[in-house]
Amino acid sequence: MKDLRTATVGHGVIGKLHTKIQESRGTLVAVCDINEETLATAPDVKKYTDYITMLESEELDVVHICTPHYLHCEMIVEALKRNINVLCEKPMCISHAEIERILQAEKESAAILGICLQNRYNPANVFVKEYIKDKKTVSGVAHVSWHRDEKYFGSGAWRGKKATEGGGVLINQALHTLDLMQWFLGMPKELCAQISTLSLGDIIETEDTATLICSGGSEFVFYATLASAVDAPVEISLKLENEWLNIRQNGIVINGEYQKVDKKPTSSDRKE
Repeated sequence: MKDLRTATVGHGVIGKLHTKIQESRGTLVAVCDINEETLATAPDVKKYTDYITMLESEELDVVHICTPHYLHCEMIVEALKRNINVLCEKPMCISHAEIERILQAEKESAAILGICLQNRYNPANVFVKEYIKDKKTVSGVAHVSWHRDEKYFGSGAWRGKKATEGGGVLINQALHTLDLMQWFLGMPKELCAQISTLSLGDIIETEDTATLICSGGSEFVFYATLASAVDAPVEISLKLENEWLNIRQNGIVINGEYQKVDKKPTSSDRKE
């Protein structure tokens, strides 16, 4: 396999993780960030404060986009225009108009666009996807109850604002779990939903709590909040025709029987 020449745009918290991955899987050649102090913490590679300059100056196979949500669309399009493959942090963008723009850019490009929805690759989730592929799924329930406070939203000027984050708990913290429900059960045709800001109304513009009832080809209920006093484990339950599955971080419960799932979907260490 070709040793990919890669770069990162945005060297914040998640960008640093992407940089480490690139160092271990390819050849990291450049990092871009508008904050020079943040940029100084990057590895000893070419450093840029303007991503267009970086895209035009380096021969890149892949660029990882790890910037605030509102910047994703423009950066994706500019990379695709130059036939540079893109791996972008979620969400892909924050409006329907941006979706159309990105899809058109991808259609016209020789490059490939990928969005980070990495929870699909967690061993327990891989196991469940394989386990249910030939079974009838009836419905599902998912809960995301996490804690986010004023300090968290103060860590970036873009956080908690409609124009820059694009939304709250649904588009950011709970997006991975919502993606898993659609991956397991399919895309619903109908949606009844309610969003509210129950605990952070004096801090953020976006929702901190959301409830979704999905139906029509995919039946599931989804609840997410940032108003919990602590971060609770994500809970996913799937009702099959003759059994229940409950997904844990490193395993699943099938009708009350626990099965540990580590590296291989077929591994097991069953106990009650």
